[in-house]
Amino acid sequence: MRAVVIGASGYAGSELLRISAAHPELDVVVATGDSAAGRYVRDHTPALRYSYPDLQFTSVSDAKDVDCDVAFVALPHGASQSVVPHFLERDVMVVDLGADYRLTSANDYQEWYGESHRTPDLLGSATYGLVERHRDDLRGSRFIAVPGCYPTATSLALGPFIDRNVIDGPYVVNALSGVSGAGRTPSERLHFPRLEGNAEAYGLLRHRHTIEMQQELGVELLFTPHLVPVSRGMLVTAYAQTTTSLSTDESLDILRSAYTDNPCVVVVEEPPTLKDPLGSNLCFVSARVDQRTGWLIAMSSIDNLVKGASGQAVQAWNVAMGLPETLGLPMSGITP
Repeated sequence: MRAVVIGASGYAGSELLRISAAHPELDVVVATGDSAAGRYVRDHTPALRYSYPDLQFTSVSDAKDVDCDVAFVALPHGASQSVVPHFLERDVMVVDLGADYRLTSANDYQEWYGESHRTPDLLGSATYGLVERHRDDLRGSRFIAVPGCYPTATSLALGPFIDRNVIDGPYVVNALSGVSGAGRTPSERLHFPRLEGNAEAYGLLRHRHTIEMQQELGVELLFTPHLVPVSRGMLVTAYAQTTTSLSTDESLDILRSAYTDNPCVVVVEEPPTLKDPLGSNLCFVSARVDQRTGWLIAMSSIDNLVKGASGQAVQAWNVAMGLPETLGLPMSGITP
C-alpha cells in the first residue's frame, strides 16, 4: 500500500520510515518534513541511507493531494488538526501518532492542553490504537489515534488489575523516559551539559498524558514523569491498593492471563529494565504485592519510539488491515 509519512524528519517519523522499510505491505511514496524539505532522507538520517537512497523530504502542503492509501501523521500536538481532516475527506486511511484525536472531549483538550480543539466534530471518531486493549475495535478502522508513550506503558501495566477489580485508588504512577520523547527540536532543557548525569521530574500534577491515562483506565491517578539522560526507553512503576488478599504469584498470573495471546507484551518475573525492549515493539511487564502495606507494584518498560509511537502505529495498522499483527515489526531488542 502507498503510504505517506507526515512529519518524517522527527524522531517518531524517522522510526516510522525505518519500520516501514522492513514492512512487505508498506511502500513510502512521500515523506514530509517542512524544516528539511528538499533534503534527501539519506543525508538527514544516515541510518536510513540503504532503505531510502532516493527519497527526498517534501513539505506537508505538497503531500496533501498525493495518491496514497494511508497517511501516517507524526506531528507535534495541534498540527494534526490541519492535516488529518483533509486526508479523511479524501477517504485516505489515517494513523495519527499525535495527541490531537486521542481524547473524546473537547473540554479535556481545553483543560489539559490549554487550547480549544479546532475540529471537535471529529473527536471520538478515531479508534484508540492500543492493540492489546482495543484489538476488536481496530479491525477495519479507517482512523486510528495512536496512544502516547506514557499511557501505553501505564495502561499495559495497570489495566489488567483494574479490569479484574483487584485494586483501588489512590493510583500513583512514576515514569522514567529518554530524551527522544521530547522530540527533535533542541532546547536549553535538553542541552547536553545540563542533561548529562542529571535527572528531573517535570510536568508535575498537570502532565498532558494524565487525562489520556484516566480516559483509558477509567480511574483518577497521580502521574509524575522523569527525564533521564538516555536517548530512548521508558520505565513505569505504578502503585495501587489491593482490594483482595492478592499475592505476587497471583498478580503475575493475572498479567499472564491478560496477555496470553498478545505477542508484543512479555510478562517477566523479575522487574523489567529500561533497556530490555530497546529497538523492539515489545512491552515488558511485571508485578509485586507488598503484603505488609497491601500495595500492588505494577511495572512496565517500552521503547518510547517503537511500542510508544511508531511501532505501535504499524501494529495497529496491521490489525486494522487484517494483516498478521507483528508483520514488519522489530520483535527483538538490542543488547547491550
